[in-house]
Parts: sequence; C-alpha cells; structure tokens
Amino acid sequence: MIDGELVGMQTNTVNQSKGASTSQSLSVSWPHWLTFFLLLGAATGARFYCLACKPFWFDEAFSVEVARIDWRNFLHLMWWREANMSLYYLFLRLWLVFGHSPSFIRSLSALISAATLPAIYWVGRLLCDRRVGLIAAGLFACNAYSIRYAQEARSYALFALLATLSSGVFISFLRTPTHRRWTAYVMFSTLAVYAHLYALLLIAAHWLVVSWRGVPGDSHLSGEQTVRQLRRAWMVTGIAVLPLLVFVAKTGAGPIKWISRPGITELWHFGRDFTNGLPLVYFVACLLALVSLKTDPLARRKDWERWRVYFLLIWLLFPILLTLILSLARPVFLARYMSFCIPALLILVATGLTSLRPSWLAAVFVLVVLILSARFVPFVYAHDFDYERDASGAATNFILDHSQSGDGIIFHIAETRVPYEFFRSLRAGMDTASPAFKGELGPEILFPHRGPGLDYHDFTGRPAEDMVRAEAEKHSRIWLMLMNNGTTEKPDPTTMMLTRALPESFPKMMRWQFARVEVRLYSRQ
Repeated sequence: MIDGELVGMQTNTVNQSKGASTSQSLSVSWPHWLTFFLLLGAATGARFYCLACKPFWFDEAFSVEVARIDWRNFLHLMWWREANMSLYYLFLRLWLVFGHSPSFIRSLSALISAATLPAIYWVGRLLCDRRVGLIAAGLFACNAYSIRYAQEARSYALFALLATLSSGVFISFLRTPTHRRWTAYVMFSTLAVYAHLYALLLIAAHWLVVSWRGVPGDSHLSGEQTVRQLRRAWMVTGIAVLPLLVFVAKTGAGPIKWISRPGITELWHFGRDFTNGLPLVYFVACLLALVSLKTDPLARRKDWERWRVYFLLIWLLFPILLTLILSLARPVFLARYMSFCIPALLILVATGLTSLRPSWLAAVFVLVVLILSARFVPFVYAHDFDYERDASGAATNFILDHSQSGDGIIFHIAETRVPYEFFRSLRAGMDTASPAFKGELGPEILFPHRGPGLDYHDFTGRPAEDMVRAEAEKHSRIWLMLMNNGTTEKPDPTTMMLTRALPESFPKMMRWQFARVEVRLYSRQ
C-alpha cells in the first residue's frame, strides 16, 4: 500500500534519531490499529446481526435457484438471461455446498461487505492519509445503506468490494506504475464487471479523470507512458468482458425493462438513504473537502489534493448523473445499482471532516457524525430501502398448507415458480434441484413445467390459453399464483386471459392477497 502522506514523508527531518522515530511510530500505531480492528469488528457484527429478521423475497430466492441448478442449465441461463451477475452466482454456488438456510445464504454478502471496510481504509490512505482512511472506515461500519444490502443474497456487496479494490489498484498504479499493479487493475476491473454490468461506469470514471486531470505528480514523459499503459489495461479489460458485452447487445434493455423512471420523491429518498439520513451534514463535509484546497501553500501537494478530490467527485457523481440523464430516454437508474459509489462518498466526507481546524474540532465533528450515523443502523433491521418486499414465502406456505391431492398450480409468469421452488425446498428439507426431490410436495406444477426440477426454460415465458383450458379438464382444483401482473384496475394481458379461461371450467374462485402476491384457488365446488 502507498501512504498518501507524501508531503509529510518528504518533510521529515533526516537528523531525527532512530530511537525517537521508532518510539513515536509505536505510540501512534497501536491506538490506530486498535481502532481499526474495533471498527472492523463493529462492521462485521452490524452486518451479521439479525440476518434472518427480514423474509426472503423474490430476488433472493431467484439468486439461490439460479446458483443451484445443474451446470448445463446454469450455463444456458447465464447466456440467455442472467450473465449480469454471473460472478456472484458462481460464488453463491460454492457457498451453497455448506448450507441452505436463509441466514447462511445471506452471510456470504455480509462477509463480503465486512471485507469492504479494509478496502475503503486502504483507498482512503492511498488518496489522503491514515486518519482519512480510518474515518472513512468508521463511516462505512455504520453505513445503513451498506448494511441493508450486506444482508441480501444479491451481488451488490460483491460489486461494491470489487469496485473499491479496482479504484484502489488504479490509484496505486498511478502513483507507482508496475506490471503487478497493472495486472491487478485489469483483474479487479474485469471481476467487477462480471459482478455487475454497471462497473463499466466505474471504468469510464477512471478514464474520465485521467483524460481531464492527467496523471498527478509525474513528469510529462512518465505521465504519457502511464496513460498508454492504462489504455492498454482498458483494452484488455474490454476483451475480457466481451462475452458480457455480447450478452448486452443480444438482450438489450430486456433484463432491466422493469425499472421505472425516478421522480423527485424517489431522488430525495435516494439522497437521504445514500447519506445515511444526514444529507446536509454530508453535503457540508464534501464542500469542506473542496474549500480546503485553496488554503494549501505547497503547490505540488495542492495539485495532488485537487486531483484526488476530483477523482472522488467523478467516482461519486458520474455514474449517478449519467444514468439519470439516460433515464430521460429509457429508465436505467436504480438506487441500489449505485451502491458502488458509497466508498467515494465516505472518503470525500472524511477528507472534508479532517480539514477542519483546530484538530480537536475535527475530532468532535467526526465523533458527532459517527454517532448520528450509528443512530440510523437499527432502522435497517426492520425496514427496507427502495422497495417493498414481496411475501412470496408466505404465499407459498399458504398453498402448501391448503393444497389437496390432485391439485394443480399455474404461475402467471414463469419466474414466479422460482421463489415457490425455494420455499418449497425449505419445507421439503432438501434442494428441489436435487435428483432425490421428485416434486411430490404441493400441487402438481402445470406451468412452467419441464420436469420435477427447474430447467432453464422455466425461468421465462407465460402460459398459453390452450394449455390452461386443457389442464382445467384434468383437475378438480387449480391454484394460481400471480406476481408482477399489473394493477387490479389494469391487469396485464396474461392475467386477463387466465381470469377469462379458468372460470369456464371452475365456477368457484377464492382469492387471498399477500404483499405483492395474489393467490387464487379455482374449484368445481
């Protein structure tokens, strides 16, 4: 790691005695590292605490079922639908070897998120100094937005970690270009893209800051050489992620067509949640980071400080602003997709707080901000950001509790079978993708159905009217599970078809409503 306190190292007096230097280093180091490990322990505890407090929902069940289908179906599904999070699915596939409980499944994301704290400390130290790194780590330890997505079986925590490591190696390479750091930058950038496609925005931010501000602290000749090496790194990364780019070209906006255009209210909630409920405090701290540049008398250090602040601002703002602008044409902005920008925000806030003078005043403000941030953490364990969870688990258990022999079940869209299979596997005590599971638990699955376990075809499609009518003749009762099917006033075409076709064979219908899930039972009596 490269210490950001470049000027401090340059101005150390050469005649300082070795014994005094060692004594001072030890007196500073042990409290510093004790604080660091206490923060790491607090961050880990906050992310592992209450892992099972919130119910599993559609997206998490989808992750599990994708990760545990057989390799042939897994590879088919990656290529045709789910390549965006392929790296997380691979990690989860390995993780599931050791357990299948909801809390254990979520612990993978919690562990990855806890590992992000040392990465943020490292980047803060690279850009500034140990104090900034430690304060940024403290802010991350009690960052409610990060904790929220550290307790979800999705790729957001992995994405944030890899984005932080990519940025850290990027800075490290700029300061001291070596082949090992170049290779690490390519590796972490590539992995970040496979964790989430929006990592391309981070790489674009790296390109933008180099194109705009150049390489800090280098001569013109060495700076040009470093830029050439970076261009080669971006080209190699582009080749490495070419399969994912082909996937995007093939599928277009299909995988994210469900994203809605954000309004003023959604953007306000995003800003409030992103700043841990302290938007004004974070805004003032960021302003302090900018204002402090005007007071530094050392030209070379001032150039480096300007560069690092611009870098943090571009990392933070470029992905958000670009996706908001693109959303004017087609919605592509989603708050949780921007979680990889949080490290930049926290380091920038830490930079602003440490610029306060005198030092005791900075320490007081840091303590106050940390206390106010920690106050928001308990909210996470009982509430969600961005959206309301569905109750697909409660709906599945209701169907399993009330089904009878000979019943059939139709899912409004194929994907609805995915959470049903996950919660059914918890009831069965085994993986429904296992050959030992014969599908006897619950009603007979009529659509989608390629076999007793999930097939990659079962992740897409809608029931056909002819199939619905044919199956209605064979069963005395049919369950229907509806999700993401429009509104009561304006249902989608598939819901309208099912509502029209099933009553032709079943005069009686009962309906139960769960959060974002509707269950119907059609019967002859």
